[in-house]
Amino acid sequence: MTKARAFLQFVLGSIRIALVGSRLYYLWLAALLVLTGAGIYGYARQLEDGLIVTALRDPVSWGFYIGNFTFLVGVAAAAVVLVIPAYIYNWKPIKEIVILGELMAIAALAMCMLFVLVDMGRPDRLRHILPVVGELNIPTSLLAWDVLVLNLYFFLNLFVVTYLLWSLYRRREPNPKIFTPLVLFSIPMAVGIHTVTAFVYNGLPGRPFWNAAILAPRFLASAFCSGPALMLILLQILRKTFKLDLKIEAIWKIAELMAYAMFINLFFLFAEVFKEVYSDTHHLQHMHYLYFGIDGHNTLVGWAWISVVCSVAAFFLFLVPATRKNVITLNLGCALIWCGVYIEKGVGLVVPGFTPSTLGEIYEYHPTWTEFLVACGIFGVGALLFTFMARVAVAVAKGGFGLRTPIEEPAPE
Repeated sequence: MTKARAFLQFVLGSIRIALVGSRLYYLWLAALLVLTGAGIYGYARQLEDGLIVTALRDPVSWGFYIGNFTFLVGVAAAAVVLVIPAYIYNWKPIKEIVILGELMAIAALAMCMLFVLVDMGRPDRLRHILPVVGELNIPTSLLAWDVLVLNLYFFLNLFVVTYLLWSLYRRREPNPKIFTPLVLFSIPMAVGIHTVTAFVYNGLPGRPFWNAAILAPRFLASAFCSGPALMLILLQILRKTFKLDLKIEAIWKIAELMAYAMFINLFFLFAEVFKEVYSDTHHLQHMHYLYFGIDGHNTLVGWAWISVVCSVAAFFLFLVPATRKNVITLNLGCALIWCGVYIEKGVGLVVPGFTPSTLGEIYEYHPTWTEFLVACGIFGVGALLFTFMARVAVAVAKGGFGLRTPIEEPAPE
């Protein structure tokens, strides 16, 4: 069998595995398709009527969509939490599950790009950054750098996952001269995507809430909490659903790393709050709006304090080994981290940067149902993508999907 024919079989077989399953699997796919359909309906309405159906206005031009985008960039970057102990320290229990982190990164990046697309309002404007018909404006535009690093990281992960699964499908180990450098290169790339995203914010001098050098480190610290929190829950689900031989030591180690990351994240948050409160300049009004409200405008106050409580509670749950290694408190901590960081890097980061505006105006931003529907659709697409990829990866890893006859290698000249 030739390589071309074998690869075609690999692709067709992957599609069949992704689409065939039990009744419970079909119910799961149906639920995700309903979510996706709701998102398509919401986006069709937005395309027809424009961004007026959202709550975005001149005073607050970034909202729920960009908040989700920022959060998901962190989820995508969190794959590095698996890559470093697996390939820098060669820790085998985590090396066996690195591919699942890469799959999560691919799904998260796909959702990131979709959130940016729906936030544009006019998707036809994408042509301005395409080669030949447009111009990317590298190196002057930070947004252009963000587009570049996100796409590069997306295709890097996609190639690594495809190459690994293709190698295992052929019953061979991946060539370390190809595979290992690419995986190691994903470490600076993961750091780069969130750093550049932070630079997009703190490169705006007219927005003092974001204009802080500590923003990029805060982004990375929170990413190394929220991404692994989702990863731990997914690992447990896959472990039970597909009977995967995942070492429990890998889960405990990831939880331990999350405790360190959460401490750093909380410390950075405290440092930022101290700087604003102690200096007591007029820039404090943005943080005051977030945590206490201004003149009766307190839409975000409850959410901001929920975020703080969730993050602090999760930190103590992961700090203590007894609760970190208990399944119930472990999953509770993961849920708390997810909620805390989601609020902190979502509306808790984006909206206060615009409120009050540069003219002192306070516009109370509330996401509309259209925004919620579109977001549900994008999360549905991401979940579908991860489900299909994970199902194929599990089938290959367990040995149930692979070649039975060797590929015909060309004879040496």
